[in-house]
Amino acid sequence: MAPTLVRRFLTVGPSLALAAAALVVGQVPAGAAPSTGAADCSSLVGLRIPAHRIGLPTTGAEVTATTSMPASGTGPTAVPAYCRVDIAIHPVDPAAPDIRMGLALPQGWNGRTMMFGGGGYNGTVPNLAQNVPFGPVDQRTPLGRGYATYASDSGHQADTGRHPIASLDGWFGQNDEAVRNFSGDALKKVHDSATYVITKAFRRAPATAYFAGGSTGGREALAVAQRWPRDFDGVISAYPAWNAATLDLFFGRITHEFGKPGAHPSKAQQDLVAQRVLAVCDGGDGLADGVISDEAGCDFDPETLLCGEGETLGDTCLSREQVDAVVAADSSWRLPYRVASGEWGYPGFPLLSGARMSTPVLGFGTSAPADPMPVTAGYGMQFWNQWAKYFVARDPQISPFAIDPAAPGEWQRRISELTALQDVNDADLRPFARSGGRLILVHGAADELVSHRSTIDYYQRVQRVMGKRATEGFSRFYLVPGANHANFAPVAFSASYDSLTALEKWAERGVAPGENQMVADGNAGANRTRPLCEWPAWPAYVAGDASEASSFRCEM
Repeated sequence: MAPTLVRRFLTVGPSLALAAAALVVGQVPAGAAPSTGAADCSSLVGLRIPAHRIGLPTTGAEVTATTSMPASGTGPTAVPAYCRVDIAIHPVDPAAPDIRMGLALPQGWNGRTMMFGGGGYNGTVPNLAQNVPFGPVDQRTPLGRGYATYASDSGHQADTGRHPIASLDGWFGQNDEAVRNFSGDALKKVHDSATYVITKAFRRAPATAYFAGGSTGGREALAVAQRWPRDFDGVISAYPAWNAATLDLFFGRITHEFGKPGAHPSKAQQDLVAQRVLAVCDGGDGLADGVISDEAGCDFDPETLLCGEGETLGDTCLSREQVDAVVAADSSWRLPYRVASGEWGYPGFPLLSGARMSTPVLGFGTSAPADPMPVTAGYGMQFWNQWAKYFVARDPQISPFAIDPAAPGEWQRRISELTALQDVNDADLRPFARSGGRLILVHGAADELVSHRSTIDYYQRVQRVMGKRATEGFSRFYLVPGANHANFAPVAFSASYDSLTALEKWAERGVAPGENQMVADGNAGANRTRPLCEWPAWPAYVAGDASEASSFRCEM
C-alpha cells in the first residue's frame, strides 16, 4: 500500500484512501477531478473560521479580503487564474498581533496543497506563487502546477520603519504569544485555517498536503514533521535553522568576536579569504571549476592569511585579530552551560572550506558590529542584536555587547527558556514516517548563514534514534557543493533541483528518489549539471564533459 494511501486511510477514512490510490504525478485522485473554474472569491469575504476548528488556542479567524487574480506568465512562470484570500487569525492575548496569512485557490485545482515557510524573523506574508527553495528554474512553481498554496507572517507584522530589512525586525519578541507563534504555533493555526477555507471553497478536502521552506522556513518544515506528523504527506526542508536559539547564541559569539578592535575584515579581505581557500581546495574533487565538492576534505591553513613580516596590512593579507575572528566563526563552539533544549553549541560556518564571507546582506557585512548596530553589519550580527534586545532582555535600549552568549549571567534562565521554544530538535521522526510522511533535506555546502554542518548533526541524530535503514525509508539528505544560503548571488553553484516532483512520486506513488537525482546550476549561462549525492557522498569528476552530471560519480 502506498504511503499516502496508508496516511489517508488512517486520517480520513476509506473513501478518500481509495481515491488516493489513483494518484499519479500531475494528476488528482479518481473521483476528485480538477476544478473547472476558480473559487468564487466574493462568496468567501467575511467567512469565519471557528476557534474549535483550529488545533491550537485562538479566538477564531476570518477572511478579511479576496481578490480575483488573472492568469499570467508563460512556460515555467505560468500561473493560472486564482482567488487570492487574505485571512486574519486572532490571538488569545489581546495585546498579541494577529497572524496574517494568504491563500491562493487556483482554477483547475489539482487537489494538492503547498504551505510555504518564511525567512529570518518572518513578519511578511511570502509570495504565494514562489517556487520551493532550491527549486528548478525550468519547471512551474506549485501554484503554476495547480496547487492551492498558502503562507503567513507567523504572527506579527514587520515594519521597515523599525528596520529597513523586514526579516530583521524582531520587535514582536516582547510578547509571549507572538514568540510562541513564531517558534511554531502559527504553523498549526495557519494549516488548519487554510484547510477549512479550501474545503469550503472547493467543497472537498485536500487529497495531499506538502510543506516547503528554507532557513527559518526549513526550521518550520522540520517543526511540522515533529509536532504534527499527520498534517503533511511530504516536507521539503532546505538549509534549516532548526536550532534557532542556539544559532542566535552563535551569532552573538560572532558579534563579540568581530566587534573587537581591528577584528572585522574589509570586503576586499573577505574576498581574499574565499580566493585563497578556493586556490587550495578547488581541485580536490578532480576538477578546478570554482566549486569545492569535498568540503570536509578541504584542508586550508588560516595562518597563511596573516600579513608577513614587513607586509603592510591591506587587501592582500589579514591581521592577527582578523584571522582569529574568521577562525572563531568557522570553528565549532560549545556552550559552557546547559540549556533547556539540550543543545550543546554550534558547529561553525565553512568559511575556510568554501563559504564566502562577503555575500551582500547575508554575509559578514561592510561594517563592524557596533552599538547602535549598523544596517551594514552582517545579517547574523543584526539578527543577534534583535534577539538580545527583544527576545532575551526585552529592552530595546540594551547593547548587543551587554549579553555575553558564553556567560550570560542574569539572562541565562531566559536564554534557556527560549531554546526550549525555538530549537526544533526532536530527532524521533517515527510518528511522521509511520503516518506515511516523506522528508527531503537539502543544504548548500557553502552556506554562510546557516551551517550545513548543523544539518548533518541533526540528520545523524535521526539516524541514531531510528536506525539508518528506517531513516532511509522515509527521508533523503542532499548536500549541494558550491551552493550558499538561498542561492543568494553571487553564488558558485546556484542549486536548481526538482525536489517537488521527487516528493510527489515518493509520497503519492511510493517511488523513492533513486541514485540518479541531478541538480543543475541555475546561474545565468552556467549550463552545467551535477549528480545530487546523498550525504555523506560528494560528486567527484571522473572524465568527459565537465558540464555533464554523467562525468561525475558520488564518492565518500
